[in-house]
Amino acid sequence: MTDRGLHDLALQIRSGDRRALARAITLVESRRPGDASDAENLLTGLLPRTGNACRLGISGAPGAGKSSFIEVFGKHLTGLGHKVAVLAIDPSSQRSGGSILGDKTRMANLSRDPDAFIRASPAGTTLGGVARRTREAMLLTEAAGFDVVIIETVGVGQSETAVSEMVDVFVLLANPGGGDELQGIKRGAMELADLVLVTKADGDLAPAARRAVADYRMALHLMRPKYPSIAPDVLAISSHEGVAIGETWTAIEALHSRLSREGHLQQLRQEQARGWFWSEVRSALTEKILHDPRSAEAARRIEEDVLASRVLPHAAARNLVEAFQHS
Repeated sequence: MTDRGLHDLALQIRSGDRRALARAITLVESRRPGDASDAENLLTGLLPRTGNACRLGISGAPGAGKSSFIEVFGKHLTGLGHKVAVLAIDPSSQRSGGSILGDKTRMANLSRDPDAFIRASPAGTTLGGVARRTREAMLLTEAAGFDVVIIETVGVGQSETAVSEMVDVFVLLANPGGGDELQGIKRGAMELADLVLVTKADGDLAPAARRAVADYRMALHLMRPKYPSIAPDVLAISSHEGVAIGETWTAIEALHSRLSREGHLQQLRQEQARGWFWSEVRSALTEKILHDPRSAEAARRIEEDVLASRVLPHAAARNLVEAFQHS
């Protein structure tokens, strides 16, 4: 893309053009060699306009009602005058690599809202329930003027907690299954949660939801809190009947304000930026090694030694780095 093209695209994003925002996200997600430089230049120019949104992570086991909640919650926020961006991470097809579920089809009302933007991206091979360039996409939505950015993860699993490394408030959704449901939620996700929402608190499930709220509060009470003197809250909600949707935003807004006021938010974002930096360092080194013919050949030989149990993986890694340094 020409310098003029990048300049025009940046201006369109600043003006809130959703089509331009979609093109920019496609650019940063692209694996084409020439697009990486264009994406970097675009993001660098937009960086001063980022960082002003409330960043929310929404996770939970499949079937907990994440998309249903986000649609109702998002409509509530736009009704209050907020601009909402949803970055929905879908499971990936092993054949095409594309999204399987497609969250726009599951958030039909919100996707038509002029103050909302929904982008579904395939998780691909990235662990942590997020897509490879979710962080960059989040920055682009902030530059476009969206003041609430929601990242919906694939679901709770062994590595799903990675979303907490890029958001301000981590919200965990859970089915009203009481003690049995507690066994199905990973302790790591529970420890990272700033807010737990017990879903489907309506009809015949309302009593079970109330019991689950008590169970989760007891479980969280036994865990070390993320922040001193700030205990995670637990609410029972119903996306179908709109129960406690407003209360959810009130709780999130109050927590976000407190984190900012007490300095936790700045520290959190700095730690996230540090983690992002070193993650990119590891990725860049790996890419350099594999694209250098001599280093790539050394990597193949050393990998064979690891597979044959002739050398320990950490020693092999050190040998590979040394071989790369002298190549």
